[in-house]
Amino acid sequence: MHALEPAHIAHRLAQLKQEHRDLDDEITLLHASQRPDELTIKRLKKRKLQLKDWIAQLESALIPDEPA
Repeated sequence: MHALEPAHIAHRLAQLKQEHRDLDDEITLLHASQRPDELTIKRLKKRKLQLKDWIAQLESALIPDEPA
C-alpha cells in the first residue's frame, strides 16, 4: 500500500465503513422480502467481505510502525 496521508486514509476508511453498513442494510432488506434473490444476496455479501478486507488494510496503515 502506498504511503498516504493519515487524513486521506481516515476519509477513505469512513467511506468504506459507510458502504459496508449500507450493504448490511440492503442484505437485511433482501432477506426480509417475500422472494429473496439469493444470487444478489451472495454478490452483496462477497462485496461486503471485500470491503471488510480493505477496511482492515487501511486501519493497519493508520497504526504507526513501532521500532523493534
